[in-house]
Amino acid sequence: MYIIDRFEGDWAVIEYERQTFNLPRQLLPPEALEGDVVTISIGVDAKATATVKEDIKRLARQVFKD
Repeated sequence: MYIIDRFEGDWAVIEYERQTFNLPRQLLPPEALEGDVVTISIGVDAKATATVKEDIKRLARQVFKD
């Protein structure tokens, strides 16, 4: 379970398995309060990843031109 421990400015302190981490408050629903249990889902955006990799290759070719 991910539990909102507290808010510190623009950050939410989330407790998970007896450890905490900070999450930008703007990623939480506006109605989220301290003590609420939240769900967090993280996925890989394959299309964006491919675009970023191509951008990096293009920049590397420009920087390391012969």
